[in-house]
Order: sequence, then structure tokens, then C-alpha cells
Amino acid sequence: MIQEYKIIRSLLHTEKGTALAPINKYVFEVDRRANKSEIKKAVEDIYKVKVEKINTMIMPGKLRRVRYVAGKTADWKKAVVTLRQGQKIDITA
Repeated sequence: MIQEYKIIRSLLHTEKGTALAPINKYVFEVDRRANKSEIKKAVEDIYKVKVEKINTMIMPGKLRRVRYVAGKTADWKKAVVTLRQGQKIDITA
């Protein structure tokens, strides 16, 4: 069970992610090394739902500055998971 929680880092509660919920799509931050089949298995095991489709994308880190030193936040991976008809994840918590 620990492996699934390393793959799925968090369910993203953003405005865009919340707008996708009525059409059975949920947005997750996932491990950069995870592939679609690993993400599908992790979501099905954690949330007890059936996954129909997964779209993944690498989100580039942002440029940040602390005093006189410029830096960059880390790149991260986002997965948009489409569930089968009639399935849903409770995002009220």
C-alpha cells in the first residue's frame, strides 16, 4: 500500500481541477518517474474506483528569487484521470 502513496502525491484542489470533477475528471500531482499504468493502479487501489483514461504532463518549475539569488522550483508531473461512468471521488475533505 505504501507504493501507491509514493506515486500519488496529492489530489489537486484548483479551480480548473474542481471544474473538471462533474465530467468525471480529477487532477493529481504524481511522481515524475511514474507511468500511466502505475498511476492507474495506484488511483484504483487508493480510491476504489475504475479508471478509464489518463493524461499526463510535466509542469515546468517557476523562476523564483530570494534576495539577490535567482533560482527555480522543481519540475513536477500532473495527471488528469478520467473515471468510468458512474464512478466518483469524494473531494469534500
